[in-house]
Amino acid sequence: MSAGKIKAQEFLARLPLFSDMAPAELDRIAQGTHEVRAERGEVVFRRGDPCVGFHIVIYGQVKLAFMSPQGDEKVVEIAGPGHSFGEALMFMEKPYIVTAQALADSLLLHVEKSVVFEELERDTKFARKMLAGLSRRLHGLIADVEAYSLRSGAERVIGYLLKDDPQTDGGTLTLQANKAVIASRLNLTPEHFSRVLHVLSSKQLISVSGKIITILDIEKLRDYKD
Repeated sequence: MSAGKIKAQEFLARLPLFSDMAPAELDRIAQGTHEVRAERGEVVFRRGDPCVGFHIVIYGQVKLAFMSPQGDEKVVEIAGPGHSFGEALMFMEKPYIVTAQALADSLLLHVEKSVVFEELERDTKFARKMLAGLSRRLHGLIADVEAYSLRSGAERVIGYLLKDDPQTDGGTLTLQANKAVIASRLNLTPEHFSRVLHVLSSKQLISVSGKIITILDIEKLRDYKD
């Protein structure tokens, strides 16, 4: 379903990548931008499909994952509002190496490769923004490798719980996906993830009620070592 030009411009202008663009520049990007509406559980694209642009999440959540030869799913990323994915493969002109599936009813924008390449040739500032975004993604991947290699399971879970930087005791957060998906993202088994939450709860560092987690003692939680 094509996004109307005005609507696409409004969405694009709110995103860091496009926020400094003039109306005429947004016009050009909007011409190659289309809405993708995905219901919960719907596959946006599959591993091996051609990559002809990149996606931006307007609302909802999208899981990027692949299957191991043993049939186990490995979640690479959970993309939420304002996040983009697919840029690197778009530049490499390679097919997708993961499958994207909506975790909730989602609205995405798909920006076609052709309009991105045209704008890169036209605007060096846009090129720098694209490079900055790819650099942040690379930095995040390196941080993931460090976490998986050097941090305990409890430290990974605590890092996830504190990623939005709650400042005080009594702060709450809502798990944005089921525990199996979050566990896979942290390179843990679902059982290990649940066990860590139980231990932290038994030590009165957090309380857990379904998907709602309350931070009871943030200083001790930050310093906790298993």
